[in-house]
Amino acid sequence: MDLVLNGRGTRITDRIREVAMHKLSRLERMEPRVTRLQVEIISERNPRLGGAHRVEAAFDTPRRTFRARADAPDVEAALDALVEKLERQIRDHREKRRARLIAGASRVKSAGNHERAPE
Repeated sequence: MDLVLNGRGTRITDRIREVAMHKLSRLERMEPRVTRLQVEIISERNPRLGGAHRVEAAFDTPRRTFRARADAPDVEAALDALVEKLERQIRDHREKRRARLIAGASRVKSAGNHERAPE
């Protein structure tokens, strides 16, 4: 997996890089065909937002790109929320593909049974 970390308004320290690698490694186990994971960490300067951090990610696979964003008071909490959102998207996509595969297999199976009935 190719992990790209960008920072806007903040520096990407070694600590942030280690935490991001650890938390995002779960996604690689769920979807091993991942080619690139691009994460952008944005520090909000707006005083009304109270110094919140926003994390945006794009998770590229050969046929699909999953995107998510999360806000939190600190980077680690935002990464946790981001990983949960991406996991949900990957899980839903996998279930949808599996349901289509099973539905297609049952149609083929039922079509085969109709042909044999007139004997």
